[in-house]
Amino acid sequence: MIEFSLNGNPVHTDVEPDTPLLWVIRDNFKLKGSKFGCGMAQCGACTMHIDGRAQRTCVMPVAAVAGKSITTIEGLGTPDNLHPLQQAWTDQGVPQCGYCQSGQIMTAASLLNENPNPSEAQVEEAMAGNICRCGCYPRIKAAILTVAEQSQPGAVQLANPVATSEEVQA
Repeated sequence: MIEFSLNGNPVHTDVEPDTPLLWVIRDNFKLKGSKFGCGMAQCGACTMHIDGRAQRTCVMPVAAVAGKSITTIEGLGTPDNLHPLQQAWTDQGVPQCGYCQSGQIMTAASLLNENPNPSEAQVEEAMAGNICRCGCYPRIKAAILTVAEQSQPGAVQLANPVATSEEVQA
């Protein structure tokens, strides 16, 4: 039996120890926010926090998280109390198809936990391994920098803020 914390709650599972964590979370615990993208830990859709750090879970055996704390996108915020990144995602109009969003947000949250005042280059570097099929990278970066700016007023200025749909149509 493998025991760990899932979104702040102690849980256990008796699946095969080499079962990828992503499938344990999706199939056994019915949390579907984290997605299967590539199966090779290359696209970022499966990203969750393991002891507070963003990790790819499609290739991580569940045995590797025994005794650790796992946070999924469902544990980051609630519909009534969104995480600042979730709110910024909405405010910046980031979501398109939505497939990559949980992995993008989890990676961004880990970045901001480690570096609450990242530069644009640091955001780009941290997010480089997360693929967005819709090409929303400028909006993703703007959302992350907005949260950083809100947590430290005046600390981050966008060099190229994303135009709103009204500005684009004008």
